[in-house]
Amino acid sequence: MSIITGTLARYISWRFMVTIFGVFLLCTVLIFFVDFIEILRQSGKYGSVPVWLMIWLSMLRLASYSELVLPFAVLIGSIGGFLMLSRSSELVIVRSAGMSVWQFVAPGVAVAFVIGVVAVTAYNPLAAAARDYADSLYGEAFGKQASILKTRNAGAWLRQDGSDGQSVMHSSLAANNGLSLVGVSVIQYDKSDNFLERIEARQAELKDGRWELSDVWVSAVGREPVHYENYILSTYLSPTQVRDSLGSVLSVSFWELPRFIEIADKAGLPATRYKLQYQILLSRPFLLVVMVLLAATCSLRAFRFGKIQSMVIAGLAAGFAFFVLAEISRNLGMSGLASPAVAAWTPPLFGCLLSLTVLLFQEDG
Repeated sequence: MSIITGTLARYISWRFMVTIFGVFLLCTVLIFFVDFIEILRQSGKYGSVPVWLMIWLSMLRLASYSELVLPFAVLIGSIGGFLMLSRSSELVIVRSAGMSVWQFVAPGVAVAFVIGVVAVTAYNPLAAAARDYADSLYGEAFGKQASILKTRNAGAWLRQDGSDGQSVMHSSLAANNGLSLVGVSVIQYDKSDNFLERIEARQAELKDGRWELSDVWVSAVGREPVHYENYILSTYLSPTQVRDSLGSVLSVSFWELPRFIEIADKAGLPATRYKLQYQILLSRPFLLVVMVLLAATCSLRAFRFGKIQSMVIAGLAAGFAFFVLAEISRNLGMSGLASPAVAAWTPPLFGCLLSLTVLLFQEDG
C-alpha cells in the first residue's frame, strides 16, 4: 500500500509541476512581449536603440517581473491540475480507494512549497542580478531621452550636503542600488544657501565623498552654459544612505537583504522596505502553499456536482481578492502602520485558515 501511495504521490506531483510550469511559462511569454513593446515604444519616441539590445533588456527584466506572477501561476496551475485529475475520474478512483482529500492534496502542497523555496533561494538572486544589470544597460541606452520622460513624472529626488554647500539632485533612473544615476539634474547652493549653479549630467557615479559626473553642462546666473566631460560634486552621503533613498528592492537578492538591513539599522536609517521585502520572500513558499489549498476548495467537487465554470470563476475571484488583501497589507507595512512581519505573514496565514476551513467543511460537512 505504501508503494502504491508513493507512486500515486509522485504521479500527482508530476501533474502539478507540468500545469504550474505551463501557466508560468505562458505568463512569462506575455510579460516579455508587453515589456518589449514598451521598450520599443520608448525607443521610437526618445531614441534609436538596436533591436537586439531591446530584446536583451526585456529578457534581463523578465526574471524580476515573472517573480510577481508566480503565485498567480501556482493558483491557475493548481486549478488546472485538480480539474484534469477530476475530468479523467482519477480523483474519484482515489477517493473510492479510501484516500482522504488531505492525502491527494499533499503532493500539490509539497510541489508548491519546493517551488517557493527554489524561487526564493536561487531564482530571486539571479533575477536581482539581472535586474540590476538591466537598469545599467537601460540607462546607457535611454540616458538623455529618459531624463526628459521621467522628469515629468517626478523621478527620484535626493537632498544632500557637501563641502561646497547643499544641493538637490534629481535622477531619471537609479542603477546599482542607487550608486549609479542617469539623467541627473543638480541645483547647487553655496555655503550661505544662495543659488550657485544648475548642473545637468548624463550620468553620475558615487565614489568616496564625491559624485563623479560625466557629459556635464553647468549653468549659472550671468554666464553662458559650460560643457565638461567630467565634473566632481562633493557629498557627505554614504553608499548606505543613497541605497536607502534611491535603491530598488528588486535589485537586492534574498541573501543580501539581511546585510542591507543590518547596515541601515546601524546607521540609524529607515529600512522598512528592505525588511518588508525580506519577510515577503520568507513567506513566499507558504504563500504558494495557500494557492494550492485555495485551488482545492474550488476544484475538487467540480466534476462530481457540475457547475465547472462557476467553480473556476469563484476560484479566480477568490485568488484576486487574496491578492488585493496582500497588496493592502503590503502598503500598510510600507507606511509603517503595521510591522513588516505582520504585513507579510498575515495574508498567507489568513488564506491558509480560510482554505482549511472550507476543505474541512467540504470533506466532513
